[in-house]
Amino acid sequence: MGGDHGPSVTLPACKAFLDIHPQAQLLLVGGAAALQSARDWPRCRIVEASEVVTMDDPIEVALRRKKNSSMRVAITQLVGVDGAEPAAQACVSAGNTGALMALARYLLKTLDGIDRPAIATLMPNRTNGYTTVLDLGANVDCTAEHLLQFAVLGSALVAAVDGNEDPSVGLLNIGEEAIKGSDTIKRAAELMRAAAADERLNFHGNVEGNDIFKGTTDIVVCDGFVGNVLLKSAEGLATMLSDFIRQEFTRSAFSKLAALVALPVLRRFKHRVDPRRYNGAALLGLRGLVFKSHGSADAFAFEQALRRAYDAARNRLTDRVRNRIALSADALALADAPTEATAGTAQAA
Repeated sequence: MGGDHGPSVTLPACKAFLDIHPQAQLLLVGGAAALQSARDWPRCRIVEASEVVTMDDPIEVALRRKKNSSMRVAITQLVGVDGAEPAAQACVSAGNTGALMALARYLLKTLDGIDRPAIATLMPNRTNGYTTVLDLGANVDCTAEHLLQFAVLGSALVAAVDGNEDPSVGLLNIGEEAIKGSDTIKRAAELMRAAAADERLNFHGNVEGNDIFKGTTDIVVCDGFVGNVLLKSAEGLATMLSDFIRQEFTRSAFSKLAALVALPVLRRFKHRVDPRRYNGAALLGLRGLVFKSHGSADAFAFEQALRRAYDAARNRLTDRVRNRIALSADALALADAPTEATAGTAQAA
């Protein structure tokens, strides 16, 4: 029911997803009338919800007042009641990001050892693959300890979905040198180097923004403010490219001819950087799988989010995250221990 378009986009995407994945089943959560056309679909069941969290609803409204919203009911499908198995293994929503994060954290709780969930997504790189980037907006203000936790979560995601058991991690900074960056970034780098020394993390070191698109590391960690700006900037660049290609065919005859010659290359590049292909950001660190689709997603993009959630569920991402956290428990505990400076401050207080 969420996003800019609601069932006019999500229903065709769900139908296409079911056609391609014969082993999958879907629970469609929302108003009965809006979902009526899907009532007879195979491997599909409608779960009715009488309310909808709008894109401009405050988090408090979603948490406290709309107790039967489609978003809340969808997330509760991940929770087993009285020892029973959950009705679903993953939840996908294109709705209000803040409300989705708040509801997911309230209903599912975070995994032991994780203070805050993080939003992780894929960004294309020139190695013909992609770089996993987190956090992308869930946490604007992060401590060094949070950034270490994000590195652990991102490593678990890449290991589970890509089969890469030792993914490399880069810490986004204004330069590669260890002396650069804020105190938080420097401290985070120290924690990650310590985790790497104990073979708890494959830490590459500091990376810059262009390293994301070079594919220097498998994972890039940053705070949510920087990550969200980065994501929106990349999406804006991809949109500008599409507009440029379209405009070239409306210019002079020479421009049209040049554009026509270059069209195969331009189309391949446009396909590689098309943000719709990478839609579906994981909310990592929760006791259940929740994926966020762009609110403006079309049917193709929303189907990609469904595929990403399905792959995560098949590969038992939550269990892999829990195991990775257990393996990194010493590093996370060390990160939480007070430093000499903070201990001195506490003693003085």
